[in-house]
Amino acid sequence: MRWREICGIALAIMLCTFGSVAQAQSPYGIGRPATSAEIAGWNIDIGRDGSNLPNGSGSVSRGREVFAQQCASCHGEKGEGGLGDRLAGGQGTIGTARPIRTVGSYWPYAPTLFDYIRRAMPQNAPQSLSDEDVYAVSAYVLNLNGLVGADATLDAKLLAAVKMPNRDRFVGDARPDVKK
Repeated sequence: MRWREICGIALAIMLCTFGSVAQAQSPYGIGRPATSAEIAGWNIDIGRDGSNLPNGSGSVSRGREVFAQQCASCHGEKGEGGLGDRLAGGQGTIGTARPIRTVGSYWPYAPTLFDYIRRAMPQNAPQSLSDEDVYAVSAYVLNLNGLVGADATLDAKLLAAVKMPNRDRFVGDARPDVKK
């Protein structure tokens, strides 16, 4: 019995020693810290005020072309929906019994449209569109909703200036631990 206790204690000491050596590298003994370049590649979030929007611009007419090639198969030719969500229309329905949630009726900030398209679309190849094409598709979708003219060209400043119809209808979160 005494021999088992001694072996158990010795095994525990060895495991603790090897475990602490492995922890010197990282908590799990694997991996490495990300480089600044690697972090920058994923740091692509856009603020609702347009902060962090990239340089570039895109027109409604270019957006119509890109949308037809990359988006219409899921969202319909004019954003009416299909396999993917409906993107256009629905203004005035949010407060009704059957709200239609689209970019034009529900989304509170135009820069978040750019953010979502750049991160997640097209669904079969996310982050594959150039910034210019994302601006263009954003302009086209906003045009489908009557929020910018057919001749509009959007860049960071102009996209951030688009006032979405539902912006003032969102209720803030009053919890003290939530940043405003």
